[in-house]
Amino acid sequence: MNQKPSNAFVAASWATLLTGMTAYLIGLWNADMLLNEKGYYFAILMFGLFSAISLQKSVRDQLEGIPVTNIYYGLSWFSTLLAIVLLTVGLWNADLLLSEKGFYGMSFLLSLFAAIAVQKNTRDSLVRELPAKHNGELYY
Repeated sequence: MNQKPSNAFVAASWATLLTGMTAYLIGLWNADMLLNEKGYYFAILMFGLFSAISLQKSVRDQLEGIPVTNIYYGLSWFSTLLAIVLLTVGLWNADLLLSEKGFYGMSFLLSLFAAIAVQKNTRDSLVRELPAKHNGELYY
């Protein structure tokens, strides 16, 4: 069933991604921590978003019969889990209030989930549009 996502779901996915990322980044901006710590948490957010999108794409490619190497598929899973573990370890050892740790964890996971939803919506929309424009195999 390849159905184009509704405009409401697409808008909700983008709003959720922007809300999660904005909350995380505002919290990071206002945090009373050293610049290198802020850089660590920022890098984890960017790494996590990229790896979650990469994971969603490789899983979807496999489901649709598009070749994905086992190495890339495994690295996608590994990098997504690694981003979550790195954030967990960083927050565990951080000198922050428990409420702040929870805030960063929840906004991070919200952003990862929303990035996957946005990637899925983008892919579902392209699946419906591209076959009419092109003939032959499509890789995106």
